[in-house]
Amino acid sequence: MDEDSSLDDVLDQVGPRLRRIRRERGATLGALSAATGISVSTLSRLESGRRRPSLELLLPIARAHRVPLDELVGAPEVGDPRIRSKPIVRGGRTMLPLTRRPGGLQAYKMVAESSPDHCDDEQRTHEGYEWLYVLSGRLRLRLGEHDMVMGPGEAAEFDTRVPHWFGPAGDAPVEFLSLFGPQGERMHVRARPKTS
Repeated sequence: MDEDSSLDDVLDQVGPRLRRIRRERGATLGALSAATGISVSTLSRLESGRRRPSLELLLPIARAHRVPLDELVGAPEVGDPRIRSKPIVRGGRTMLPLTRRPGGLQAYKMVAESSPDHCDDEQRTHEGYEWLYVLSGRLRLRLGEHDMVMGPGEAAEFDTRVPHWFGPAGDAPVEFLSLFGPQGERMHVRARPKTS
């Protein structure tokens, strides 16, 4: 079925749907005409399918019946709202993007595993601001002169122009949320100092 015939099928169902909704509400064509300012003959032709529905006609009818416009036209259901992102794996870290928009705030669910092959804990800097929230495991955060370990439920925020590095504290993996962007709401929980 092509797109044009699918549209025609949807429009063909509008008239019967208008009649059904009006009758369910116990309204006459005259009463609906008075409520909408649309002539009785136009309403009758809409319901019988002899008049093609338009937004100018459907909006006042939807208001009069107090129903959403998509109920009048039988709009198809919105597609699946779930985000289906592909994980990005880099240097012992699995990053699952939680946002799709380029620019602005970026959110990731991350899992970092300890790996003897990847022991790079060199601090780096870049523009922006970052927020970390630990879901499970222990996260080591080196931020400038500070070296701390964060546990589940703890969060940190920092300007990424300050030299920083974060990864698992020990041999077990750590799972955390990372939000990175130029601005946004702050969430802050003090991280406890690293213990040996």
